[in-house]
Amino acid sequence: MSVRDIVTVGHPVLRERARDVTIDELASAETQGFIDDLIDTMRHANGAGLAANQVGVPVRIAAIEVGDNPRYPYKPRIPLTVVVNPIIEPIDDELVEINEGCLSVPNLRGSVMRHVNVRVRYLDRDGVAYDEVKRGLTAGTFQHECDHLDGVLFLDRVTDPRTFTTWEQFERFHRAAFVERINEFVARVGS
Repeated sequence: MSVRDIVTVGHPVLRERARDVTIDELASAETQGFIDDLIDTMRHANGAGLAANQVGVPVRIAAIEVGDNPRYPYKPRIPLTVVVNPIIEPIDDELVEINEGCLSVPNLRGSVMRHVNVRVRYLDRDGVAYDEVKRGLTAGTFQHECDHLDGVLFLDRVTDPRTFTTWEQFERFHRAAFVERINEFVARVGS
């Protein structure tokens, strides 16, 4: 297991759709070792998730986990989840505005609209199939990571460029209002 370099915006791998992983490939020692590296890299960078193409490997695998994360203390906990070949679809039209950042877009945040309720179908690292409903900020995290696997960055989803801010300026001018609003949202939807 090791920490890999995270590629940043401008690298072509971030703009291509990652390819599906076969069951045989998933079971291989090479892919299992890669998944361990992906998890280590995500944790080392204090990310809420990390997609394979963010470390330069264009396969449809992402790791998601939120615990005591200093970057996102307002996010509800998500146990370590490895998603392979995920399919995500909105359940309804309800949207929420989330101020997002990304490990591949260092020191920049912006507001995006995300679906509040989504259905996610995926395989775990052992090839077990899941069909789950994700809600709230958890749904937003899954959408963000699945976007990566389609070559989409949060930058593409920002509809008002006036919401772009550095981390420093977000902390200084915008964080308190965002956290207050998002905590009310989390209390309402439960995740």
